[in-house]
Amino acid sequence: MKNKIMTICLCLFSAALFAQAKKPSLMVVPSDSWCTTNRVMEVYYNQGVEEYIPDYKLALLHADLMNVISKINILMADRGFPLKDLSATMKSINKVNAENSQLTSKTSGAALAESPLDRIRRAAKSDIILEVDWQVKSTGPKKSITYNLRALDAYTSKQVAGAQGTGAPSFSAEVAVLLEEAVLVNMDSFVNQLQAHFDDLLTNGREVTLDLLVFDNGSGVDLESEFGGSELIESIDNWMAQNTVNHRFNKSDATETMALYEGVRIPLYKANGMAQDTDGFARELRSFLKKAPYNLDVKIVNRGLGRAALVIGEK
Repeated sequence: MKNKIMTICLCLFSAALFAQAKKPSLMVVPSDSWCTTNRVMEVYYNQGVEEYIPDYKLALLHADLMNVISKINILMADRGFPLKDLSATMKSINKVNAENSQLTSKTSGAALAESPLDRIRRAAKSDIILEVDWQVKSTGPKKSITYNLRALDAYTSKQVAGAQGTGAPSFSAEVAVLLEEAVLVNMDSFVNQLQAHFDDLLTNGREVTLDLLVFDNGSGVDLESEFGGSELIESIDNWMAQNTVNHRFNKSDATETMALYEGVRIPLYKANGMAQDTDGFARELRSFLKKAPYNLDVKIVNRGLGRAALVIGEK
């Protein structure tokens, strides 16, 4: 009898773990609009072009933001969603920023092509980014909050869910409490949208982008070079078809020195059960190209969580 009870308990425990593993991981961040309003933007030079991006390190000094993030984290955790904390992620990134800024290609000297926001997303490795924005209005002794909550796929930046509205006037002075009262009205619909998107990822794979580039190192090898009677680009196309979910990918551009693969659907998990990401998928392609008959040197350059470049002819 005890053995039967133990078996049932283990089955229920395993089922619970399985269900939890099938929910997307989330990270809550302030929206660009909130950061602009609160003057916590920083200048980032993207290949010489000036861009403004959120300065999350400075934003986290705002007590209201920390309370709001904590409140949303609690609401989502109560519904079984694993969470990545923005503050902890920022601390982790700060430890390696100095090292990464010195990393370049051994041959061409090309720097890592990642923006600060790309590094945050890749470090957190969350499936979905929750962007939150809010405004508090006062009417006599009561306050109400208008909020906008957007869920973005961390790999593609596409919006996959959203909720917005204005809460009922309340005597509460705490922004986090006002937000909780307002968000709860739409929370079930919002959660269902999140889960529907993740279920689609489980069925059809995660969408990523791969760039193939050829480094001119004098070897004479390019994507039109023939190996075993087929051009290199044909062999890569065949590998992509065999290793993507339902053979789904789109080669949107290609020449003898470059190819752009968009809408590449990679499995969420590897054969060993570990989570798969763009970098891991790119490494599998690199392993293929390093074997005979190709025997090619290939360098991987991460361009964010959902994009990677493979440079043929570089180490």
